[in-house]
Amino acid sequence: MTAYALLVSPSANRVYARSAAALTVAELGVLAETVLAGRLGAAQVEQLGGVEYVVFEADLDRAGIAQLSNVSTLLALFERRPADDGWLLRPVGLDRLDCLDDDLLTILKYPGKTNEVFTKLLVNVTVSACGSAHRMLVDRLRVLDPLCGRGTTLNQVLMYGWHAAGIDLDGTDFDAYAAFLPRWLKDKRLKHTAATARLRREGRTLGRRLDVELATSKEAWAAQDTVTVTGILADTREAAEVFRAGSFDAVVTDAPYGVQHGSRSGDGLRRRPLELLGEALPGWVRLLRPGGAIGIAVNLRTCPRADALALLVEVGLDVRDTPSYRGFEHRVDQAIQRDIVVACKAD
Repeated sequence: MTAYALLVSPSANRVYARSAAALTVAELGVLAETVLAGRLGAAQVEQLGGVEYVVFEADLDRAGIAQLSNVSTLLALFERRPADDGWLLRPVGLDRLDCLDDDLLTILKYPGKTNEVFTKLLVNVTVSACGSAHRMLVDRLRVLDPLCGRGTTLNQVLMYGWHAAGIDLDGTDFDAYAAFLPRWLKDKRLKHTAATARLRREGRTLGRRLDVELATSKEAWAAQDTVTVTGILADTREAAEVFRAGSFDAVVTDAPYGVQHGSRSGDGLRRRPLELLGEALPGWVRLLRPGGAIGIAVNLRTCPRADALALLVEVGLDVRDTPSYRGFEHRVDQAIQRDIVVACKAD
């Protein structure tokens, strides 16, 4: 096996940066249990030349390098070889999935926005656990965020060139995203269509919908090689009435934290995360394809890990609770101790 050293990207969020190396170790641990099983050794944090790296051994082909290239915190990857006075580091060429400019993720700033690096981590960990993980480098997966807010998860899915869909009950967030994405695509001169309309089912109005279709180049547009985004303004408990059953590879969401900056005044759904998850999960599971995975970021102060996992078991999912999956707990602020829970639907 070859020895590697991963240089963790500096984060603009100083609190998250303090946890980044440990979260990288956990993310690599999940890869070692899933898409890189048997090819990726245990990772640890080590100082090389006074700089902190995450080091590990691996037996990687081109696809394996591509998998590592998308680790959420990765800035650079090196092969490392012993030398008389330390280590020699040889840069490894990366093969990222990213197909759009990264300001799609960073340009929007607003209170309560989820850190985009953590969003990428959440998407990666969830998709790695699902039955479609082997297709993630070559196909356009379909990912749903059933509590999508202003679209950070949707934008990360788009960055990977996958199809994105989201639901949220907040009209202000829906309008903000419906204005932002077409404007951004126009500024980037990317071929696209965008339309909003009422959402109706069986003669009643559920809400509104945004439909966007885009291509990453003029050639892709001409070849009808496009990516779709669907945004729904509706109650997430009605998700199964909006989308076709078994139509998503993964459901990825940042659950309400139940604190003031993550809640809307008077919105009881957002202040009772366990109650909301209990009511919404059956519909979310129905939308998953066989082998699909659900990944949920939770605030342990309002949604204990054991309680969240119990809800996932109640809806028939197989939870992932190995040490690697238990390695994502980290502090966001005084009111939020964040973690990730992941579970899979039977094939």
